[in-house]
Amino acid sequence: MNTGDQQPVNNPTGESVNTDETAVNGNVVPFTLRPDSAARPEEIPFQDRRELGTAAEVIDAEIVDDQPAATRVPVDPPDASRSWWETIGDATARPLVAKWLTSAEEFRSRVKYLVRYAAHTTAFHALRVPVYVPTAFLRSFGALGRLVARLHRWVYDAESKPVRMAARDRADVGEYMKLREVRNEAVRKRMLPVWLGLLALIAVVYVCLSVLPTFWNWTLLISALCALGWWGAPADKPVAGRAVDAAKTPKLTSQMVEDALCSLGIGALNQAYTKGKRIEFPSPIARDGDGWRADVNLPLGVTAGDVIAKREELSSALRRQIGCVWPEGDGKVHEGRLVLWVGDKDMSKSRQPNWPLAKPGAVVDLFKPQPFGTDQRGRWVPVTLMFVSAVIGAVPRMGKTVSLRELLLIAILDPRAIVYAYDLKGTGDLSPIAPCAHAYGVGDDPEDIDVMLAEMRKLRIEMRRRTKVIRSLPESVCPDNKVTPELAARTDLGLAPIVVGVDECQVWFEHPKHGKEFEEICTDLVKRGPALGITLILATQRPDAKSLPTGIADNAILRYCLKVLGQTANDMVLGTSQYKNGVRATMFARTDRGIGYLVGEGEDAQIVRSVYKDATDAKKIAAGARRRREEAGNITGYAAGETVDIEAARLDPLADTLAVFERGEDKLWSEVIVSRLAELRPAQYGNWTAANLATALKPYGVKPRQVWSTDPATGKGNNRNGYSREALNQVRSTTTKNNGA
Repeated sequence: MNTGDQQPVNNPTGESVNTDETAVNGNVVPFTLRPDSAARPEEIPFQDRRELGTAAEVIDAEIVDDQPAATRVPVDPPDASRSWWETIGDATARPLVAKWLTSAEEFRSRVKYLVRYAAHTTAFHALRVPVYVPTAFLRSFGALGRLVARLHRWVYDAESKPVRMAARDRADVGEYMKLREVRNEAVRKRMLPVWLGLLALIAVVYVCLSVLPTFWNWTLLISALCALGWWGAPADKPVAGRAVDAAKTPKLTSQMVEDALCSLGIGALNQAYTKGKRIEFPSPIARDGDGWRADVNLPLGVTAGDVIAKREELSSALRRQIGCVWPEGDGKVHEGRLVLWVGDKDMSKSRQPNWPLAKPGAVVDLFKPQPFGTDQRGRWVPVTLMFVSAVIGAVPRMGKTVSLRELLLIAILDPRAIVYAYDLKGTGDLSPIAPCAHAYGVGDDPEDIDVMLAEMRKLRIEMRRRTKVIRSLPESVCPDNKVTPELAARTDLGLAPIVVGVDECQVWFEHPKHGKEFEEICTDLVKRGPALGITLILATQRPDAKSLPTGIADNAILRYCLKVLGQTANDMVLGTSQYKNGVRATMFARTDRGIGYLVGEGEDAQIVRSVYKDATDAKKIAAGARRRREEAGNITGYAAGETVDIEAARLDPLADTLAVFERGEDKLWSEVIVSRLAELRPAQYGNWTAANLATALKPYGVKPRQVWSTDPATGKGNNRNGYSREALNQVRSTTTKNNGA
């Protein structure tokens, strides 16, 4: 602050300047300023700057405030006026009619509901007519008495009696006589319609007794009394009960939303609210399906993810079940846009529409979207299984295996598809798929793993064959170098869709002996398989780097994540930064079985409830799919009764090749090795040639070379294609070391 008046002084340049005396720590410090601007900190000696501290800042602020407005530099941009045309051009048009009127499926659903409701209500009351009639008849006498009593009070103006009696008690004769005269006049006027009604009733009774027979007279009398008893019954004791019990949910209002959000304990939100910055609603709260939708602009610095993380607290604040409250972010607008949907019923307990693919005779095309589950509003959410690889993750008992089984049911409903189903949990949950599966495995016993590995090796060979077929096709037939529906339909090319489903895939990748090979094959399938019509679906209850190797997790497009416990597992299944973006499968409760986030089908993540079909229903669907496959002639592999030779699956060509080397032999020709292998294992190597041997050893990185060896028949030495013991031992030691690592 200033401690003295400003006085002009002379500086060495002869210019007049102002000097301020500023108090700092009780000392008066002279401060010389230039006339055109405030002293900059760098022009003040270091010692003075250290002693002055914030004093220079105060003086600087005072001088800036003292400057005329004309000399200040504006920093805010000028107001940009927008024309009406520009404003209306960015507006979002609201629907002309309700959404359910524009959706044929939802319209049919509502009509079916009304028909079922009318039929149920009619049947409910029709069965109770024998109870309703005597009840109404017996209650008619009481209703008649109440009606006569009410009519009597009205005719004789009972409501004015307390006023007349009060005038009488006050001995106010004039007031009393005036009120009595008014009352008598009202009684005379009201008696006229009563007498007319009574005469009309007598006339009707006389006509009925004169014209109608006794049976109809009694029928009319009893009907009239029943009607009187029906309509005259007390409100709390109606004659007819309710056919349905409907609990009407309260309407969602802006005040309810504001109160709920402010109770979540989000600091930035509460601070903004206390400063008067209200929560904004860019569009009215409206009905959306079987619930209410509210679009909310949160205060500055508050993201939708902050609210999503407190879903349980939000449901408590709204006084709704947690399965009714579904907050989501809308990143297309901004990170602070919250879309809050509050349903009338718990999503996990509400009735799901009948799955269209469960109908008898259903046939699908895997190249087109197929219904997978329903969203919060009960609308079907599709998935497309072609040109993608998929990952399903969840903690145990949340519906992961059932969701995988549903996807495999979709696959077998395409008669062209070749399906592989592997149940590594070993409980037989995928057994309904077996009658249509080209390959089926259950359990993790060594022989089961060997068979699965052999089938996956063959699948990788099939993938390589497909690349050659695609490469050989002309551009006019295959312009995009990938399998199309037209190419898949051609039996001569062998490019039918292949779908592989693996439950508890971590058993493969964590296998001590074959884990690396399983990972290598699956990574190759995930990266190159989709373009060749091969879809790999992996499901695990342990979403981590070991269960889902990076090469697989980074290249899977379709992702379905049910409840998980942490951010790492969430992003492992749904993709990097999904948790940060507000897509959090951690918000699901234990009661949200079968409900998860679906990513990869459409632009945004969607909350989807998959279809639950128990083993009995799944077997019925699979039975229909098998019949159609038999008609199409596509029953192969396991479904056709073919088995995999376990011994052949367990072949180790490298070890067997080393085993045929006798003591003292360092090099052998390929022909000699093949003949000795045939003697070692006739069933497996009996038909092998040198070419088969080269193909079998190629994956190990061993190639045939010219080696010098002696012909056993002639005893002469010669150079021919063969292998050396040293090269084979070197490769074997490297392989063993890698497997051990």
